Amino acid sequence: MTDHSLPQKRQALIADWDRLIRTFNMPEIDGAEPRLTKYMNQILFGLNDFLQRHVGITEEVRLKTLSTEFSDSLIHQNPEKKLADVLTDLIDHIAPHAVNVSSPYFVGHMTSAIPFFMVHLKTIVAALNQNVVKLETSKVCSLVEKQVLAKIHRLIYDKGQQFYDYHIQNAQTTLGCFVEDGTLANLTAMWVARNSLFGPKERFTGIESEGIAAAYQFYDVDRSVIIVSRLAHYSLKKAGGILGIGNDNIISINLDDHNRMDLNCLKRTLRQLDSNSKKTKIIAIVGIAGTTETGTIDPLTDLAQICAERQIHFHVDAAWGGPTLMSARYRSLLKGIELADSVTIDGHKQFYMPMTCGMVYFKNPSQPDAIAYHANYVNRVGSVDLGIKSLSGSREANSLILNSALKIMGIRGYGLLIEHGIETARQLAAEIDRRENFELTTPPELNILTYRIVPVHIRRQFDSADMATKKNINIKLNKINRAIQIIQRETGNSFVSRTTLIQNNNPEQNIVVLRCVIMNPMVSMKILNEILDEQEKIYRNTFGTW
Repeated sequence: MTDHSLPQKRQALIADWDRLIRTFNMPEIDGAEPRLTKYMNQILFGLNDFLQRHVGITEEVRLKTLSTEFSDSLIHQNPEKKLADVLTDLIDHIAPHAVNVSSPYFVGHMTSAIPFFMVHLKTIVAALNQNVVKLETSKVCSLVEKQVLAKIHRLIYDKGQQFYDYHIQNAQTTLGCFVEDGTLANLTAMWVARNSLFGPKERFTGIESEGIAAAYQFYDVDRSVIIVSRLAHYSLKKAGGILGIGNDNIISINLDDHNRMDLNCLKRTLRQLDSNSKKTKIIAIVGIAGTTETGTIDPLTDLAQICAERQIHFHVDAAWGGPTLMSARYRSLLKGIELADSVTIDGHKQFYMPMTCGMVYFKNPSQPDAIAYHANYVNRVGSVDLGIKSLSGSREANSLILNSALKIMGIRGYGLLIEHGIETARQLAAEIDRRENFELTTPPELNILTYRIVPVHIRRQFDSADMATKKNINIKLNKINRAIQIIQRETGNSFVSRTTLIQNNNPEQNIVVLRCVIMNPMVSMKILNEILDEQEKIYRNTFGTW
């Protein structure tokens, strides 16, 4: 992809006003437009071809080796290179050493190939450079954002035509907001829930203005907590710290046999909180629609009923699983999500958008008033600026990308992607069950599963062993699976991730597992069998009959 016609010797580049203006407004040299167009074609088409041809996940070069090439901390006084040369460097020297998340052999994380048109949409958004914090820097883009928020809100809650006609462009209500990722979306939901619980009352002006100590004193409580599954995303721990309640007050509930929040354990915890000498308020209970580690879905309808009975804010973290609502075949897996007070969905996951896009939605369009902020120079009182009720400040108009994608793909197009992932994951689970040296540890509910290598002779030892021996065998298996994942990753042909599944109240039995995320529509069972074959080969070459 290198342009070998470039001269080897160039005049030194000097930073002066004329060149600066040319860099901003026009090609760097006369007659350069065809040449720069050629390089843009390399980015829009050539880079895509490169990613498709190189099906491995990255070149086999260690990070320590690469780091020596990126050890210069000096910013040069004058320009080092022209744009065309910089583009060549990115394509020839950066891309080969980045991670090829477009590869169908990259099946280990919630980042995958994106539809080719996303590159063009992202380019347009960058060129427009709208800042949707304020109407004065976005105009029509703010209207598009409210429109696409209404579309996804309707997908979740389906409130009816009259509801959306009233709220879609209503400056006084908020169906949801875009943020940068699921972490900020979850934090926003918990922020709203906390402020609603400790809101203004009588002479108290609210926790947001007076702080947490004054709120506890006025409401006569000793602490407040958020209740989550043990598989909850770590962003909720962060929320505890940022919101001032302390991350020790993010209470994790054990799992049932299907890796979902154990309802009996939850009910016991609620009774304990009721009887505790410390007076406690519950800010929210969080259910998950697609856990990060196993892809499982908590019992949303049951959780919603518990929250309704106790008047607790019910939040669903559907950062991963939310787009399953686009599949007529599998949307029932998310039954109960429509009962949530707030819902998180990530655009850069199963809406297949470029990084980064998070969203949070509220059943009650007035509830985000609890976090409204104004300033004289921006987000003034009475304005329609989107930044008034958002944790984020300046941000790009990535709602243009999602709105365009919904038009290009339609519900059925996204549904087909979701269905491919779920059904391929089920086929992979069946294949893992068939192979005698593998053990399926969490069957897929959506399109994520975990498994581990358990060589057949070790399994026989384990089945007949006492508890102490089983503990030692488990340590050995953890070492084997950890090593296999690292070797496969560093070889660079394919990639699955790994995690540690925590066992209820028994950390000595925690198991290291391999984790597959089936998101790329190019993933097939042929490819997945090759990945499993490679793992078996690594085991034999590294451990033999150990």
